[in-house]
Amino acid sequence: TVESVEDNPDEGCHIYRYGYYGSSIAIVEGILEVNIIQMTSIQTTESQAENSLVDFVVTCQGGLPTDVCTVVSDPTCQVSKSVVCDPIVVTDECLLTIRRAFEEPGTYCINITLGDDTSQALASALISVNGGEST
Repeated sequence: TVESVEDNPDEGCHIYRYGYYGSSIAIVEGILEVNIIQMTSIQTTESQAENSLVDFVVTCQGGLPTDVCTVVSDPTCQVSKSVVCDPIVVTDECLLTIRRAFEEPGTYCINITLGDDTSQALASALISVNGGEST
């Protein structure tokens, strides 16, 4: 029950209001944690040699994500080189493989963000891409 009292100094009267206030709160479980559990270099043909492909196997805890973003940066994680975002469908267990291409050999900082309508979670890793091989 809510009671509201307002003073009106111009007319010197009080207004009393009585009534009920109702609201609902929905508690949702967000994405709590993201882990990169494996990074695998994909063998490419000679025609694809200009790009090194790497598969990232990612798990998460909590809610199921609806999108994934990958930010590739320099080794200090300060200068972004590329950002790729894709919608995903995860139905039961949060285990997915994300394939990304690297244009040239080098060491990169990878940030993988999984998100849904209410939350986001991030995992980061350093990866060394050596012309078709990664470590």
